[in-house]
Amino acid sequence: MTTTTTKVLFVCLGNICRSTMAEAVFKHAIEKRGINAEFEVDSAGTASYHVGSNPDARSAATCRKNGVRMNHKARQVSEDDFTYYDHILCMDEENLRDLKEMAPKKYTASLKMFGLHDPKGDRIIKDPYYGPQGGFDRNFAQCTRCTDAFLESLGYE
Repeated sequence: MTTTTTKVLFVCLGNICRSTMAEAVFKHAIEKRGINAEFEVDSAGTASYHVGSNPDARSAATCRKNGVRMNHKARQVSEDDFTYYDHILCMDEENLRDLKEMAPKKYTASLKMFGLHDPKGDRIIKDPYYGPQGGFDRNFAQCTRCTDAFLESLGYE
């Protein structure tokens, strides 16, 4: 067991669909593995549209039907996040571009797309907000694959 925690922040545009789902899936995975004390996990959005809002009902329902708890209030990425978190994992290239523009000159977090960890090579976690339920189901499966692969990259099985 390590003496420090690994801090992970998941980021999408509004912090009500993809990033909240990624946060919930990740927390569920580390809890199942018994390593949740080794991590600090949160999510945020690059935009302030939904600050203070609950996750999208479809995102929450998708997690619930898969046995994953979701408890989050939307927030926007802050300048402090870039030095507080070890890993900032975003959902698509636009979020990555926005994060790089928002980042202070000196930051310590690793900024990359969560989908880079997808063993199926599906790099973009598409925004399901304006689409049918299938997009949320697809995101859940992708977040699960990416979580497992990311944890493996950190030395966890």
